[in-house]
Amino acid sequence: MSTTFLDELLETECEVKEYELEDYESNTPRWCKGCGDHGILSSVQRLLRDRQIAPENVVCVSGIGCSSRFPHYLKTYGFHSLHGRALPVSTGVKLSRPDLHVLTVMGDGDCFSIGGNHWLHAIRYNIDLTVLVFDNGIYALTKKQASPTSPIGQLSNTSPRGSYLEALNPLTVILGITNCSFLAQSATWLPGHLDATIQKAWDHKGLSFVRILQKCPVYMPKSFGGDGSDFPAVFLQHEKGISIDKGLLRNARAVEHDPSDIHGAREIAQNTEQAPFGLLYHNRAIQTYDDVRHGHVTKLNGADRIAALDRMLDGFAVKLNLD
Repeated sequence: MSTTFLDELLETECEVKEYELEDYESNTPRWCKGCGDHGILSSVQRLLRDRQIAPENVVCVSGIGCSSRFPHYLKTYGFHSLHGRALPVSTGVKLSRPDLHVLTVMGDGDCFSIGGNHWLHAIRYNIDLTVLVFDNGIYALTKKQASPTSPIGQLSNTSPRGSYLEALNPLTVILGITNCSFLAQSATWLPGHLDATIQKAWDHKGLSFVRILQKCPVYMPKSFGGDGSDFPAVFLQHEKGISIDKGLLRNARAVEHDPSDIHGAREIAQNTEQAPFGLLYHNRAIQTYDDVRHGHVTKLNGADRIAALDRMLDGFAVKLNLD
């Protein structure tokens, strides 16, 4: 039987699109050579490719900083917002379009300093977002100023005699916020672990917060032991946690930690002598704000909506006396 034009048309139109990495690649990244942002971008692109998520179903929102150029390099919808305001923009996107995947990208200064108020309340609201914070412990885009996570004694343009304050511990802060539902930590020098961490965060319904440690090759080249090999770390292992490659345990140890145990997570987070890598806390039982909000709203059917609209419009009607 000969193939008709209609058969060929239907075959073309019904062909299933298989997304490749290039479908998520946009402009050439302008980050410095050796910057960990490159690895995080590749990890997110691999996730979207592996999950076969249509680019038009993803919105990437960022604030201001080196990390916040992310939406320019990810071929999805993007919103490069104001300094510290990535989370309120992300909240607006998610509440208005709950069908979309919303990825929020921030740096340590962007999130923990000028955006600190939004950071706390986004976690409290448990908005359904995947939040990645790139933490290099410095303001790099503006040429080396101390950030909230800069270590004590850190020399910078705003601390020429060294930073006087102990670094903020974002992990302990988050674990003290009501409705915290997902907290994990990884690093850019652990590509396999980073991939698994972002995948776990993506699958969580609620606000999944991932702190990603990375060095700035220009202003903080010696941070985290340079390449991370001499950096004191401990890996969190559990059947419900994040998988650990055996090679990572050559220079670090692993401890058993149940991610449902918030008290254990707090104890681990408080130990600043070594960085915990893995899933610190995960609670699927906490409702998202969208679910809570809709649970208190009476849904109207079509006829009820029309009747309610008519009543509202009647309030603006002008009554004419024709007598």
